[in-house]
Amino acid sequence: MAYEKTVLDELSYRDVPAIIVGVALPESTPFGDEPLEELASLCGTAGLRVRGEIHQNRKEIDTAYFVGKGKAGEIAEAVKESGARIVVFDNELKPSQQMNLEEVCNCSVIDRTELILAIFAQHARTRQATVQVELARAEYALPRLKNLWSHLERQRGALSAVGGAGERQIELDRRMLRKRISRLKDELDEILKRREIEVARRSDLFQVAIVGYTNAGKSTLMNALTQEGVLAENKLFATLDTRTCIWKLPDHKVLLSDTVGFIRNLPHKLVASFQATLEEVREADLLLHVVDLSHPSVQEMIDAVDAVLGEVGAAHKRTLMVFNKIDCVRDRPLLAQLYERYPDHVEISALNGTGIDTLEHRVQEIVEERETKLDWSFSAANGKLLAYLKQHGKILDVSYDENTVHVKALLEPRFVAAATEMRDKS
Repeated sequence: MAYEKTVLDELSYRDVPAIIVGVALPESTPFGDEPLEELASLCGTAGLRVRGEIHQNRKEIDTAYFVGKGKAGEIAEAVKESGARIVVFDNELKPSQQMNLEEVCNCSVIDRTELILAIFAQHARTRQATVQVELARAEYALPRLKNLWSHLERQRGALSAVGGAGERQIELDRRMLRKRISRLKDELDEILKRREIEVARRSDLFQVAIVGYTNAGKSTLMNALTQEGVLAENKLFATLDTRTCIWKLPDHKVLLSDTVGFIRNLPHKLVASFQATLEEVREADLLLHVVDLSHPSVQEMIDAVDAVLGEVGAAHKRTLMVFNKIDCVRDRPLLAQLYERYPDHVEISALNGTGIDTLEHRVQEIVEERETKLDWSFSAANGKLLAYLKQHGKILDVSYDENTVHVKALLEPRFVAAATEMRDKS
């Protein structure tokens, strides 16, 4: 079936030579001194070998080729000279522009969105991640079916009794793909419901979610805090699935979740598809926003993460900035600006352990900020209540007076009602 030959397939980009192209428009936000550095890293993650880079400044987009006919010819020459088999744009292309460029370049042309979707497909391991990526890729492929294969314009013969020219193959393919999208959405809805139930069941513990730009060091930090052995590689989107485990602070236990990395211009369809994964972010009591201080575009990375948090409804969450790779910082004036802009921050190096103790104590302070201070006296026979306070709170002081226990403790608001009921029954 024709739609099965679209980007829905598991394309292998390993060792495929590529030319990368970027277009800067007046409304574009600069991202570092090397505008195509991130795209080159994405290509490397996908397995492509970059043979050349072409960058262009334009006042407006060319409707036919995005870059203009002359620049399209220049790209075609670069493809021919380098032996590239694919051209990757750092911009989002319309289906018609993609088709026109492929005709000129005589090779495959993909955009940033398709590249990211392919990387996500390569890294999906669980059924949840696989369904989320498949859905995003199917929705991306739907408007592109018309331009993929020449045979799609052929008509299917109709029964003479019915009359008419019959249905085009493109219409059949679209119908099949829409059915697939519908099935994937139904399955993802079930996954999201189960995820919401799982998250709700864990509500008796303070929940912390690690967020940040891809490759900022989130998984490395997760390992430093919990010794859980989460995969941590120097690659963009090395992990897709959320990992949640217990993080033992000096006087508390909290739940810590490592989430998928964000990136600028993250495809909206991908954000929508990953709602189940991002449920951990929406339900968290605290976000640890991990920032790579060594990157020259650190502020742009922060802004990109904030934009995605806004998209998933988590912009209002209490956030602690975790400035990572402090040992690699060269731009001290920029550091001073960041510290002034984000006063609630901690400096660390997740790789060598610098600042981890400070981070743990700061998170503990935040946990305790929201706790209720109790000064109770109750019967010494009510050992169940004392055990409950020790398990779910922090005992500040305890003393005994004949048959009475005097306790000063910190307790999260969610546990106060149950503790009060146990005290009143004694």
